[in-house]
Amino acid sequence: MNQPPKGRSTLLARTFTSMAAIMAGCTSSTVPVSPTQAPAAPPPVTRLPVAPALPTVSGASNARAYRSDAAKHIYSKNSERIFHGQLPPLLYAIGVLEVEVDGKGRVTGMHWLRPPKHAPEVIAEIERTVRQAAPFPTPVRMGRVTYTDTWLWHKSGRFQLDTLTEGQL
Repeated sequence: MNQPPKGRSTLLARTFTSMAAIMAGCTSSTVPVSPTQAPAAPPPVTRLPVAPALPTVSGASNARAYRSDAAKHIYSKNSERIFHGQLPPLLYAIGVLEVEVDGKGRVTGMHWLRPPKHAPEVIAEIERTVRQAAPFPTPVRMGRVTYTDTWLWHKSGRFQLDTLTEGQL
């Protein structure tokens, strides 16, 4: 009969013994509970109030500089909806939107300079996206601001803003 060398069989025996010890430590045991004894309720969870996030501040001194802060803000609120990489040559919709922001970062108005009329659902979605991104960075140096950006809309529903675009193929 072929027998393994002595050192090898000792190693195998130790390995199996170690594995058995580890597995024995992994078993669970249950403690029977009498039908009259209800399980103890977990201790109440104390939740501390969460402080509201401080509004971001824009140090922009003109609408063009603020547009960059606003675009970054919209991207941060919609990271899963941003089209990454260069856009294809044909886009589903392109729209130019003017947004009015007050001194507290609230959107006080929107005006389409070039609406994608063939895609009314995109118009509604862009307006919803802008409203949900509020409050915008506070324009502390200007008090209030009206900025314009171009929305580049892919058929998948993802978008880029012209201010932060990665280009087009």
